[in-house]
Amino acid sequence: MIITPRVRGFICTTAHPIGCARLVRDQVDWVRSQPRIAASTSPNVLVVGGSGGYGLASRSVAAFALRAKTLCLSFEKAPTAETTATAGWYNNHAFDRIAASDGLYARTVNADAFADETKTQIADLVRRDLGGIDLLIYSLASPVRRDPDSGTLFRSAIKPVGQPVHIKTLNVAKGVVHDVDLAPASEDEIHATVKVMGGEDWERWVRHLQREGLLRPGFRTLAYTYIGSALTWPIYWEGTLGKAKADLDRAAAELRRPLGGDARVAVLKAVVTQASAAIPAIPLYASLLFKVMKERGVHEDCVQQIHRLFRAHLADGATSPTLDDAGRIRMDDWELDDAVQAEVRRRWDVVDTDSVMDLSDLTGFRRDFLRIFGFEAAGVDYGADISPLD
Repeated sequence: MIITPRVRGFICTTAHPIGCARLVRDQVDWVRSQPRIAASTSPNVLVVGGSGGYGLASRSVAAFALRAKTLCLSFEKAPTAETTATAGWYNNHAFDRIAASDGLYARTVNADAFADETKTQIADLVRRDLGGIDLLIYSLASPVRRDPDSGTLFRSAIKPVGQPVHIKTLNVAKGVVHDVDLAPASEDEIHATVKVMGGEDWERWVRHLQREGLLRPGFRTLAYTYIGSALTWPIYWEGTLGKAKADLDRAAAELRRPLGGDARVAVLKAVVTQASAAIPAIPLYASLLFKVMKERGVHEDCVQQIHRLFRAHLADGATSPTLDDAGRIRMDDWELDDAVQAEVRRRWDVVDTDSVMDLSDLTGFRRDFLRIFGFEAAGVDYGADISPLD
């Protein structure tokens, strides 16, 4: 078949296997082009949610800048003769092939990260193949979670908290800037969002591996999060998502006490993800931000941001990270630079449908969205007749 993007709302229902493989290869090649990150030993790294975005970038940097053995857990849909797999499925297979050709251990498990059975499966695999874990990256993005204790299925809700919000937003497909009114979340919706996107499952992962004796001396774990700026706080940090992110802070503090290693939340910069494309106001803010950061030469994509994180905070001899008042590692410092934010706010106040293409990088946002699914990769013949099983 000829595989083309089929976008429905905020989701692309197709993925291109050759495009995904090419983009993974490009990411790995970029890491290889950078100076190696100093490490006295090659660490064993588990990435929970490593099939795309910051999780995949973390795996690439760990493997090809630190020569780490990497184990990835994600929950992806396999292809059939008539339908494509999810992009993450193709990404995982491409990464494992590239790593194996370079003599690196790389293994992917396709399973529900929230299930206790999966934690047992991963622990058995770690014990057999690696002996222990030095670094656990928690980069999971899921809208639903089944509580392993109660069996209850929780669904997250992206809503403000306490009062309605009137905010500017952007229809990415049509390029239309408009206002939207958002009703506040109920207490049940707040609770469900924290259960899905908070720190509870991260804690369960670390505790399980600890009970199994699989945390090596000096073990570290990072959970990735995003906070954003005051422009998006009404729907993000001050909304249900913010409640869940605050629960990550609680989990990090709880985990640091008995570990003997370290547990931190790392706050990363805005990038295009499936989730960010669906959150009101975020596409407009991100499009404006990307334009400003690119003009100033400080824009980073996922792998560039993670390379800086690893280089600054995880390499041998790295200085102690600069932490905020909540103990988080802040990698959104370039995004939140006063001059950057002042210019983004200036554009936010005046942008409309007529000026959005001039004031923002909507073209880049759209391109980044399609690249999530393996489209817009250089050198790929998207008119070729291929099998989704490739």
